[in-house]
Amino acid sequence: MSTTPGLPASTEGHPVWLALSDYSIGPEDAALSFAERLARENGWRPERAARVIEEYKRFAFLAATGGQEVTPSDPVDQAWHLHLTYTRDYWDRFCPDVLGCKLHHGPTAGGGDERQRHFEQYAHTLKAYEAAFGSPAPADIWPEAADLLIHAPKARRVHPRDAVILPRSSVWALAAIAAALLLAYWMFLRGA
Repeated sequence: MSTTPGLPASTEGHPVWLALSDYSIGPEDAALSFAERLARENGWRPERAARVIEEYKRFAFLAATGGQEVTPSDPVDQAWHLHLTYTRDYWDRFCPDVLGCKLHHGPTAGGGDERQRHFEQYAHTLKAYEAAFGSPAPADIWPEAADLLIHAPKARRVHPRDAVILPRSSVWALAAIAAALLLAYWMFLRGA
């Protein structure tokens, strides 16, 4: 039995948390483990995928025991989406044997009211997380609720085969180099 040091006793000894602590997603004999697949599909390092899986388990604990709907962060939602594709594991083992309840995923219906509900529910989730686990959620996996209102509506999934992805700093540097080359060429033509 594995437990997480530093958790409040009410969480650490909870049967759902104990089951989650011992739970491994997907078939044990898979050539590509759930964690490896999660890392590959999201462009994450294995360490980040492992941390996201731990946070997904914490989210599942809150969903199963909190008595209210909770909202995952984007990385946690990616783990949840992938887990849902392991249908036999998810519905036949995870929900009944680990959580003791069904955990359905409901996408947003869209619109301003839904955005506000999503924001409030996510803010509640962060508070519930801190109460259940004795510390704030890690910000690199669980950003502040305001982030949902500012950045999440602009988010897009981009596959590297479909686009060239450059950091903004690189784009500005390339633009400066191109401008310098054009200026040098123009000055060369004026002098010739």
